[in-house]
Amino acid sequence: MNRSNSVKQATTRVETLNIFMRGIYQWMAGGLGLTAAAAYMTSSSEAMMQFVFGNTMVLILLIVAELGLVVAISAGINKLSASTASGLFLLYSALNGVTISAILTVYTPASIFSTFVVCAGMFIAMSVYGMTTKKDLTSWGSFLFMGLIGIIIAAVVNMFLQSSMLDFLISGIGVLVFVGLTAYDTQKLSRMGESAPMDDATAIRRGTILGALTLYLDFINLFLMLLRFMGQMRE
Repeated sequence: MNRSNSVKQATTRVETLNIFMRGIYQWMAGGLGLTAAAAYMTSSSEAMMQFVFGNTMVLILLIVAELGLVVAISAGINKLSASTASGLFLLYSALNGVTISAILTVYTPASIFSTFVVCAGMFIAMSVYGMTTKKDLTSWGSFLFMGLIGIIIAAVVNMFLQSSMLDFLISGIGVLVFVGLTAYDTQKLSRMGESAPMDDATAIRRGTILGALTLYLDFINLFLMLLRFMGQMRE
């Protein structure tokens, strides 16, 4: 009887993990789709492009709003209702599409598409690795975080230096950092799913939104770093 209960509990735990991870990828895909739609709509409107990129203050406010949404979701996930967390994630995805829409006017559609395909392949491979590897990737966390901070500092410095060599170096390191973060975050989320309360649908929904945001950020940043290498400028 005890063995039967253990098997049943283990099966339920696996099902919960599958629901948890599937929810993360579904919300992440939805966020990426909304970002793509917002970017396309913005780049297709001369008035919108002028409004966003013709006024530095508007662009700064949008970026600050995005950062605020990331902090609000990440820090307040346990206090937010599931519907509020979902709405904030979708709002962030749409705003991010508006702020990165300029890439559609800078790079050719073919190079953007090919970069997306390569990015998706790398993301899937590292995400699968993070879910299936027996190696504990916890030790990667501090190293990757230091790399991320280094990228941010170097990018700010290069705003003044305008060095193509430094930009190339930032992009290369950025690809490595976000590839590593994809595996690291996937493993962390997988373990979160393993310990998720099976009878608390709200907690699982909140976890999937937080997980979707985490992997969404990894994907978007990996894509933007790769685009610096693979993107072909419009003539």
